[in-house]
Amino acid sequence: MARRHWPTALVTGASAGIGDEFSRQLAARGCNLVLVARDVSRLEALAADLRREHGRSVEVLPANLTHAGERATVEVRLATPASEQAPVDLLVNNAGFGTGGPFHELPVDREELMIELNVVALVRLAHAALGPMVRRRFGAIVNVSSLGGYSPVPQLATYSATKAFVNSFSQSLRGECRTTGVSVMAVCPGYTRTEFQERSGYSGTNVPEALWQTAQQVVTRALADLDRNRAVSIPGVQNKIGAVLTKLVPAPLTARIAGSLGNTAQSDGK
Repeated sequence: MARRHWPTALVTGASAGIGDEFSRQLAARGCNLVLVARDVSRLEALAADLRREHGRSVEVLPANLTHAGERATVEVRLATPASEQAPVDLLVNNAGFGTGGPFHELPVDREELMIELNVVALVRLAHAALGPMVRRRFGAIVNVSSLGGYSPVPQLATYSATKAFVNSFSQSLRGECRTTGVSVMAVCPGYTRTEFQERSGYSGTNVPEALWQTAQQVVTRALADLDRNRAVSIPGVQNKIGAVLTKLVPAPLTARIAGSLGNTAQSDGK
């Protein structure tokens, strides 16, 4: 299988977890990087590592993607004409977060912020990137979603709904781009060991150890699937089985099963 090469990739949520791993594996493949996240110090440290280990060009672009003004700087970078700056050939829309608990008990402003990041920011960045890619007839967009987008998940109502949107949106964009030379793929990991568990306060005690994966496993599978021009990347046999079962089992039952695993605060698995 031939590896596809993307001269320049922009990764959001690059300071930790799956975003950090995407950045490292893409640099190892010879990509130049544009790193986006809120934490400037961690971005700078990652950029220094990538320059030293792989000799790649790395831009640091700090931004809080829930703030329209800061998000606009990333949109401008994605839409920059190739004549002015190296164009972004691969967009990895990874930034996102999750909250958990009974919806009526959660701060609604936090739920709205989640929608702003998981949905609005993802849509706006995809829109900014897609126009130049279509004009060049070259590029790819990877939207990091979740297995949680395949079924309703009690205690994660808003989160699972945002990921269901990402799955549908990605498939629709892929259909639109079929003859343009641009690939669109959704990545749908299940339970993944990252800092998101710590930030959400979720211990994962209800989840069997066999269901957990590492960020490295998720990204390795995702890039292999991108090489194959797959529409969806679901890392791990257990997660593939779970995705199939959600199509066969009635939604109320899958919601009950999902709720039994995620009945405490849960992250987005990234």
